[in-house]
Amino acid sequence: MGWPQNYFNYFTEVEEHFQKARGTGLFLLSPLDWALIESWKNAGIPLLAVIRGIDLSFEMWRTKKRRGREVNSLAYCSQAVLEEAERLVEGAPAGGVKAEAPFTLEEVEGHLRRCAAEIRTAGIGELSGVAEALVGLASETAEWYEKLEALENRLTGLEDRMIAVARAAQSEEEAMSAREELERQLRPHRGKMTAPQIAMLEKQFLDRQSLERLNLPRLSLFYLR
Repeated sequence: MGWPQNYFNYFTEVEEHFQKARGTGLFLLSPLDWALIESWKNAGIPLLAVIRGIDLSFEMWRTKKRRGREVNSLAYCSQAVLEEAERLVEGAPAGGVKAEAPFTLEEVEGHLRRCAAEIRTAGIGELSGVAEALVGLASETAEWYEKLEALENRLTGLEDRMIAVARAAQSEEEAMSAREELERQLRPHRGKMTAPQIAMLEKQFLDRQSLERLNLPRLSLFYLR
């Protein structure tokens, strides 16, 4: 569906809507939940489909609610989200809707330079080229600000390089520990997801874990802070 409206608010919108639907504003999403949101974003699922899917999931939950049972993971909504995405795609007009970024040119430049600094602080020689590339992009922010989708694609490519290095640097014990944690969080929800969904979610979860372990930043503009 192209470059969706509210693209850069995706993570925040999903988190806040899930908390609102659940009725607990202080509820914190788990690493699995964040990986699931990222898998939806990477699959191009519109924000509207996620919002509708969450609402429908909670409507069904309330009709079947059992005492003491609460929705403690966004994964509960995964099937409804995919169904809503299919409905939107079927009824979508040709072309996408251009979204305006909810941040300034200066904030984009600051994000790029901050990520470069954090990569250098991590002290991983294989990633020096990524840090240099980010500094180069930061020096051309005014040009990239007019084509943020292209910039996001460049950042995705650089982050893929980081992930490859981070995953290769994992010891066998660290990789096993990450997979055990993934399985612990995913086990209650496997029956509600398709095999492709699970495969994508596993990749996002393990990628996030590998970067966090080395204190490496997320480059996407979704993570601009």
